[in-house]
Amino acid sequence: MATPAAFVQAGDREVRVSSPDRVIYEATERTPEVTKLMVAQYFADVGDPLMQALRDRPTALERWPSGVREGFKLATGPQDKDAEAFYQKRIAKGAPDFVEAVEITFPSGRKASEICPTEIAVPVWCAHMGTLTFHPWPTRRSDVDRPDELRIDLDPQPGTSFADAVRVAGAARELLADLGIRGFAKTSGNRGVHVFVRIRPDWEFVDVRHAAIAFGRELEKRDDGVTTAWWKEERGSRIFVDYNQNCRDRTMASAYSLRPLPGAPVSTPVTWEELAELDDPRGFNLVTVPQRLAEQPDPWAEIDEVAHDLTALLDLWEQHPVELNYPPDYPKMPGEPPRVQPSKKVAEHWDTDGNRVDT
Repeated sequence: MATPAAFVQAGDREVRVSSPDRVIYEATERTPEVTKLMVAQYFADVGDPLMQALRDRPTALERWPSGVREGFKLATGPQDKDAEAFYQKRIAKGAPDFVEAVEITFPSGRKASEICPTEIAVPVWCAHMGTLTFHPWPTRRSDVDRPDELRIDLDPQPGTSFADAVRVAGAARELLADLGIRGFAKTSGNRGVHVFVRIRPDWEFVDVRHAAIAFGRELEKRDDGVTTAWWKEERGSRIFVDYNQNCRDRTMASAYSLRPLPGAPVSTPVTWEELAELDDPRGFNLVTVPQRLAEQPDPWAEIDEVAHDLTALLDLWEQHPVELNYPPDYPKMPGEPPRVQPSKKVAEHWDTDGNRVDT
């Protein structure tokens, strides 16, 4: 006999959650078994700060309808048709009336209507649909083509640790301060660190991406444990600044999103002082984060108070305007280097513009 649906109070609405007893996360040494109803209630409990991250932003959903188990896979393309989890970039048919959408344009030029959260009932309903992680665009519905965020993804590579990411984040904070910019840090929910900067929506995606490249290059000068190398074989044991997270339709887990890892970890905003002392981000999880917010202010409460100018970073880009590789599913972009691993590149097969030459 099926378990009756449950209801979660989300703002002024009661949101129905089917199969509330379905186990989404198995118990670990530090966390209990987590059900679908607990996921929905978690999103309701962190409502205001979660909505600060999502409100009015086109948002892709990372759905794990069968829960998180060892060996389960997240689909990243047609080849993964049998995967247990997937990204949803279009609003689902039959969504409730309170779930709004906004039209976005993919790099291919195709368009789609993507969920655009406007109230906390939307993330709670998304939990009913098996969503664990929200991937908001760095734009608002008022102008989906001009970002209002610069996103700095500090991604540990093999041979590096969370401690290395923390060290590099400290250097990133100092660099931002030297540029007159205030950044806000959060754990990725895994081993990385994310730094977000609110910016004026005066630039297009390509400009913000160039600003991220310039930032990464300056960070490389300050810490030899940093790299902007796109090809994994060139990164070594360093922290990769993933500048391509600032491309159109490239998104990062929002603040207060759950991550599909044992223990229901949360991508959690922290103060810079907390980050410097943090040795295990797994302590921020579905169980502990609501209590944390009940006891202390949200570290990102002031993130919307200043929208920064990107001119200083774009000036740095102009000092060395050498393009780097785009993601593989992008159309070939102007000035982009050849899309071939350096170890496999044969010089005479490519022209100076990075186009393949038949020989």
